[in-house]
Amino acid sequence: MTSTTAASAGPDPTADSAPLRTRTVAVFGTIAIVLIGLNLRAGISGAAALFHDLQAVLGYGAFVAAIVPSVPTLCFAVAGAATSWLTRLLGVEKAILLSLVMLAAGLLLRGVPSTGMLVAGTVVGMSGLAVCNVAMPSFIREYFADRTSLMTGLYTMTMTTGATVTSVLIVPMALQLGSPSAGLGSIGILALAACLGFLPIALHAHRNAPAVKATQVSPWPLLRTRTGLLITAGFTVQALLAYSVLSWFPYMLATEGVSASESGLMFGLMQLVSVPAGMVLIAIGARPRMLRPAFYFASVATVLGVAGMLLLPAAMAPLTAVLLGLGLGIFPLIMVMISRSGRNTTETTALSTLAQSVGYLLATLGPFGMGLLHSATGSWTVPLALLLAVAVGQVVVAHLLTVRAQR
Repeated sequence: MTSTTAASAGPDPTADSAPLRTRTVAVFGTIAIVLIGLNLRAGISGAAALFHDLQAVLGYGAFVAAIVPSVPTLCFAVAGAATSWLTRLLGVEKAILLSLVMLAAGLLLRGVPSTGMLVAGTVVGMSGLAVCNVAMPSFIREYFADRTSLMTGLYTMTMTTGATVTSVLIVPMALQLGSPSAGLGSIGILALAACLGFLPIALHAHRNAPAVKATQVSPWPLLRTRTGLLITAGFTVQALLAYSVLSWFPYMLATEGVSASESGLMFGLMQLVSVPAGMVLIAIGARPRMLRPAFYFASVATVLGVAGMLLLPAAMAPLTAVLLGLGLGIFPLIMVMISRSGRNTTETTALSTLAQSVGYLLATLGPFGMGLLHSATGSWTVPLALLLAVAVGQVVVAHLLTVRAQR
C-alpha cells in the first residue's frame, strides 16, 4: 500500500528545483564575495592616500593625525570581538548585511568636511567593516565548504583590487570634486553597491533559517590551544605590519617630497602587486609541504620592503612598493587557515573572532605608534626601525605556524 501511494504521487516537484536553487545561491554568493571584497580595504587605502591633504584642509593637529589611521584597527578589535554574539543572534548573513549598512553609512559620513565627521564616520564605517572581516571566513565555509581556497583567493583578490583602484583614483577624484573630504565620501557608493549585492543572500537565509540556532562557542578559551594561539599570533603580526604600511606609506612619500598623485600611484602599485602575490601564494601553499615556503616568501619580502623604506631614497619607492606588495600576500594564507579551522561554522567564527579581535587590538600599536614617534622625532627612522624588528619577528611566527604543515 505504501509503495502504491508513493508511486502514484509522481515525481517530487522539489527534486529538480533544489539544484537550481543551490546554483542560484552559489552565483549570488560569489557576486556578494566580489562586492564585499572590493570594499574591505577601499575605505582604508582611500583615506591613507588623502591623509596629507585632509590634515592640510581640515587643520587638525599631530595627535588627531596619529589617531585617525589607528581607528580602523581599534574598531576591528572592539567591534570584531562582538561578532560571535552578533552572528549567533542574527545569523551570519544578517550580521554581514548589518555590517555593510554601517560601512556605507560611515563612509558617506566622512564626506562631510569636518574633523569630527571624519573621526565619527571612520568609527562607524570601520566597526561595520570589523564585523564583516570576522564573519566572512564563516560565510565562505558555510556556502563554499569544498572551495574554501578558491573563494578565499577570490575574496582577497577583489579586496586588494578595490584597494588598488581606490589608491590610484582617489586623489584625482578628490581634485575633480574640489575637496579631499568629498573624494573620501565617494567611496561610500561602492559600499552601497555591496549592500544591494548581498541582500538576496540575506533574504534567502531569512526564509530558510533553521528552527534551532547553533550552539555558542566562546572564542576566548581557544587562546589556550596551540592552534588558537599561533593563528592569533600570525594574524596579529601581519595586521600590525600591513596597517602600519597601509596607513603611512603614502604620507611618508609625501613628507619626502613626492607629490600626492605619485605617492598614490606607488601606493596603488604596492597593492596591485599584492593581488597576484596572494593568489600565487595560495596556490603554492595548497601543495604538500609548500605552506611554509609560501609563508617564508611573504615574510622575507616584508622584511626587505620595510628595510627599503628605512634605507633607500624616495626615488627607489617603486622597488619598495613591489616588495611590500609581495609581503601583503601573506593575508590570504592566514584567512585560508582560519576558514579551514574548527569542526563547523560556529567554531570557525569563534576562531576568526579571537584572531581578529586580539590581533587588531595589538595591531593598533603599529599605525598609532608610528604616527606618535614621527611627530616626536620629526623623522621616520625610529618608527621604521621598530617596524623592521616586527617584520623579522613575523618570519619566526611563520615558522612556528607551519610546523604541522611540514609533517
